[in-house]
Amino acid sequence: MQKGVFKYVLLLLVFLVIGCAKKGTITGGLKDTIAPKMVNSLPKNFSTNFTGKEIKISFDEYIKLKDINKQLIISPPMKRQPEILPYNASKVITIRIKDTLLPNTTYSFNFGKSIADNNEGNPYQQFKYVFSTGSYIDSLNLGAKVKDAIEKKVDNYVSIMLYDANDKYNDSIIYKQVPRYITNTLDSLQLVKFENLKEGKYRLIALKDVNGNNKFDPKTEKIGFQKEFITIPNDTIYELELFKEEPTFKAVNASQASGSRFTIGYEGNPKDVKITLKKNSEAIPFVVSQLPKKDSLQVWFKAVKGDSLSIDVTKNKFQKIFSLKVKEQKRDTLGFSSEQQGTISFRDDFAIKSNVPLTKWDVTKMKLINKDSAEVKFTNEYDEQKQELKFIFNKEPLEKYNLKVLPDALTDYYDRKNDSLSFDFSTNNVSDYGNLRLKLENVKRFPVIVELTDKDGKVIVSQYSEKETLLNFDLIDPAKYTIRVIYDDDKNKRWTPGSFLEQRQSEEVIYFLKEVDVRANWDVEQPVDVGK
Repeated sequence: MQKGVFKYVLLLLVFLVIGCAKKGTITGGLKDTIAPKMVNSLPKNFSTNFTGKEIKISFDEYIKLKDINKQLIISPPMKRQPEILPYNASKVITIRIKDTLLPNTTYSFNFGKSIADNNEGNPYQQFKYVFSTGSYIDSLNLGAKVKDAIEKKVDNYVSIMLYDANDKYNDSIIYKQVPRYITNTLDSLQLVKFENLKEGKYRLIALKDVNGNNKFDPKTEKIGFQKEFITIPNDTIYELELFKEEPTFKAVNASQASGSRFTIGYEGNPKDVKITLKKNSEAIPFVVSQLPKKDSLQVWFKAVKGDSLSIDVTKNKFQKIFSLKVKEQKRDTLGFSSEQQGTISFRDDFAIKSNVPLTKWDVTKMKLINKDSAEVKFTNEYDEQKQELKFIFNKEPLEKYNLKVLPDALTDYYDRKNDSLSFDFSTNNVSDYGNLRLKLENVKRFPVIVELTDKDGKVIVSQYSEKETLLNFDLIDPAKYTIRVIYDDDKNKRWTPGSFLEQRQSEEVIYFLKEVDVRANWDVEQPVDVGK
């Protein structure tokens, strides 16, 4: 009896153990969130009297290098970049130096966020390896931060540079030579710090180094600079404003685009450029307009196949003469279009765009009517650069309009006339829009340009004020706007960037910190302090 009970109890225990085992699951344990650590290096970190060509840095686990070309900052920069290994997972980083090192100089290798453990990708933040070719490590620091001179958002990966301000320094050095020291904002740093600097006097530069050669290329790159030389040691945190320089006007090429048109490619601002077109020594008539969305002017001429023409382009100190022979090509056809068919804003004027410049328009052959067929009075303005004929009239809410242009109402530069044209467009209700009233406070000087931009920085609407501090932006589309105020010191009605060689900073720009929410059928009043 006792033996049977024992067997029963034993069998019950076996089933209980099996049942418990079935409920269990295998797990991988806690996720690794610990960054790798350096365990040793050869030579040791912060070594002096360095003469070697190879450095080995060992870690406590397998690591991988990510975006090493972007993240690694070597200061001072080397003319020949070192080889950085491994290309695959390893516990050792090898640096093979290929450049001739400067004497009595402290070098730092800041790896940024490029070192991460192989499994989970945990970064070893801002790891630095430092050595000196002299008998001591330079230990002075300098702080700097970067903003954009016109845009609200600043670029990532901006280089901050220090050039020796010694007897060999001149301002052209930034175009030809690499700096003495360099650091970088990488992809997220708001404040950067130079470390391991030598006492001295320097020129402080910020550069969006597009081509990665540590030199300034004004055609493609933004620059910011501290106007005065700085001395180190110094506990000031300097702010540098990045801007893209406006190149000096230069006509770079001229070519025949059609049987009736040349194009002139240019750099800089073409405003006030003077053009002369000659056949032999005889001046011949022409018309100039802007090629849409291109840095090119269009020169419309009257000449025939085989004519040799000279185009003299002059602005300020620039002058260039292009010689062209007229080839047999198809002429530009006369055509008309409008980008505003559909719904038109109360703030905009309806406009007809022509393929060829207009010379005459006959208002007696144009009629604008509303949905009740009542005639609406209008006036015209012609924009020669855009080749647009504007129709200016008082718009009514919830109205439909039809513009009829009868044949021969429009005459182009070649005395060609239009066929019959008809355009339909309409307006929304006033309640579909919002009104914004801005009160400018603490204005330091006039004139100012006040702009409303969208989230991407595109200017939606702007006003120019020479003395007014109350500005009304009526009947604007409902949206969240950013307010930007420009102190237009040169009074050219646009923002003017700085110039490094002229040691001139960009025109001052103030942003209102909060977006302003303009809603349909709302009136918004907003004070804006522009004295900061």
